[in-house]
Amino acid sequence: MLRRQLRRIRRSDVAVTAGFVAFALLEELLIDMPGAWWPLALTGFALLILVRRLIPLLAMIPNALSVVDLFYVEATIAGEQTVNFRLWQVVSMIICAYTVGRWVPPVDRRGALGVATIVFTVATYYRFNPQDPMIDIFIPVSPYVLGVVVSFQARRLAEAAGIQASFRERQAREAVMEERVRIARELHDMVAHSVTVMVIQAGVVRRRLDAGLPVDGQLLESIESSGRDAVTELRRTLGLLRGDGSAQAPAGLDGLDDLVGQVREAGLKLRVTRLGDPVPLLPAVDLSAYRIVQEALTNVLKHAQATTAELTVAYREDGLHLGVVNDGPVLAPAGGGGQGLIGMRERVTLFGGDLTAGPREAGGFAIEARLPVAGR
Repeated sequence: MLRRQLRRIRRSDVAVTAGFVAFALLEELLIDMPGAWWPLALTGFALLILVRRLIPLLAMIPNALSVVDLFYVEATIAGEQTVNFRLWQVVSMIICAYTVGRWVPPVDRRGALGVATIVFTVATYYRFNPQDPMIDIFIPVSPYVLGVVVSFQARRLAEAAGIQASFRERQAREAVMEERVRIARELHDMVAHSVTVMVIQAGVVRRRLDAGLPVDGQLLESIESSGRDAVTELRRTLGLLRGDGSAQAPAGLDGLDDLVGQVREAGLKLRVTRLGDPVPLLPAVDLSAYRIVQEALTNVLKHAQATTAELTVAYREDGLHLGVVNDGPVLAPAGGGGQGLIGMRERVTLFGGDLTAGPREAGGFAIEARLPVAGR
């Protein structure tokens, strides 16, 4: 038990005690005043200062002793009666009074104040200094008040730090939730596209079989490839959720050719137009551009009776422009509504771009998006 308490003594406590002892010994070497009592008193007060944080109320002993004249030793020097008093005694009083104010818990502070009141009452009775009556009160009270102020400020800082830590923790949780929503959106975009292509291609196979027509092997291979892509995306997303650093991010616009090939294999005649000189894109912008095109083409396959469509990728002065136009009537999404346009609009807004989507006067549906590009 004692060893455990001694382990709580900080290096700062040892440093303060060592400084106090050095100051006291220096004073004893420099002054020429008799007294065999001081080594014992110095040892006792040094021990009190060393353990002052562990037992704060014991630190009131020097103050109590000082005010009832036990600190004051009458001595005869050069034929005159004088008070044999040391400055290091005042230092110990100040340190111990500060300790009581700083380290006594607020719950126990009433008891400390009661003891202090008794001490000051006794001091007034035994040794009232008519020339300077405040000195006996100021020396112990002022460091005590300073300790109380420092203790209050430390609690305020601790509470503020706790609030900040709670705020940071809440921000971290919100960031995790936002990341999970983003990953879920990524998963929706990729898997929904792959499954849509598979359903359309499987429908083509079924109609050929019902009509007794031969089934193209490449069409079956495309269904298999789309299913494999969906499984790969699922594994990649699970890897991200598990914190697997080996999980690879999906391709950006570099994977556009594969996407176009899948859409064409699903039976949609897709024309691709590229304008302007390509510029390097930030990974987030590159991925968002790919997802916007993917979602737009998926919507054409799912919600439009279109036979032809046109994809435009244009690098212009005001950013990267993406356009998907089809010639078919718009069908209402199953279930009353889809999240595709909402997701595309959120991606564009995230980078400060803009998106327009709606029916065309000539028929069909058009989606146009602009993503700002750094350096343009």
